[in-house]
Amino acid sequence: MPPKADLEPAVPTGPETAAAPAAAPTEGRRRPRAGRRRIRRLTTRDRLVITVLLGLPLLFTFVLVWATTLASIGLSFTNWDGIGSAKFIGVDNYKELFTNYPPFATAIWHNLLWLGFLAVVATPLGLLLAVLLDRKIRFGRFYQSAIYLPVVLSLAVIGFISQLIFARDDGILNTLLGTTGPGGHPVDWIGNPHINIWVVLLMAGWRHSGYVMVLYLAGLKGVDPSLKEAAAIDGANARQTFFRVVFPVMRPVNIIVGVITVIEALRAFDIVYAINGGTNGLELLSVLITDNIIGEASRIGFGSAIAVVLLLISVGCIVAYCMTELREEKS
Repeated sequence: MPPKADLEPAVPTGPETAAAPAAAPTEGRRRPRAGRRRIRRLTTRDRLVITVLLGLPLLFTFVLVWATTLASIGLSFTNWDGIGSAKFIGVDNYKELFTNYPPFATAIWHNLLWLGFLAVVATPLGLLLAVLLDRKIRFGRFYQSAIYLPVVLSLAVIGFISQLIFARDDGILNTLLGTTGPGGHPVDWIGNPHINIWVVLLMAGWRHSGYVMVLYLAGLKGVDPSLKEAAAIDGANARQTFFRVVFPVMRPVNIIVGVITVIEALRAFDIVYAINGGTNGLELLSVLITDNIIGEASRIGFGSAIAVVLLLISVGCIVAYCMTELREEKS
């Protein structure tokens, strides 16, 4: 059996003993330095790429959006035909617009009617279609594609399709109704100012509902299934689960849909201009702007005043809607 002294670890003595404690803190300080990540500085090429990717979109946005908006606001206080020098006339354009321009009130009413129809009819219809397609019904992909197809088409093309369907003498609808031909009394769906606005709203709503359907369908896919299961356990039926659980969860989608609805209603131009030039019962603010700026009169200052009014209505509706939604979310 080895002696007891051989079993015990050897303890260093002499200068090595004094040097050991001093080396330990030094090693402890070096380890964090070795583990630190070096911050890589951007190279000249990286800065150039970032400048191009961020600078060009910001430049185009400023030139095409903000610069033109500010120019329209400035021109609305002038009398300018686009050739000579602009003459500052103050608020005379706005006075004439509200007191001595009958088409303006009609266009305001039509734009508000357009907004109400899309908000009350087309948007709920798109939501209903999204809910039905979210249940994974048979041929759901086909229905989804068919309903979304009008969104791919521009409003100008839909205007031409409207002419084919609702034309007075050779339209598809009057042919199916049997009102064409000798002795018939065809309905003038497009020429009658009391009817044509509803025909156009129907076609615009057909396109808008498909757009809303896709947005809400994406929102429904993102809802946590456990929320529906919890509501079912608590005894809620399908209608209560949707309106009290699912629909409030999709608040961000609701805000997007609301803003898009306002924009679609107030920027409407293509479909009415393709049907009859935006006249005879289809007057809109966008049509009045176009007629005054690039029409025969070339009243750029007056047309800019109408554009400013349209801008204020658009911004007011969007801000009011967003503030209402955000206030409800905080409460």
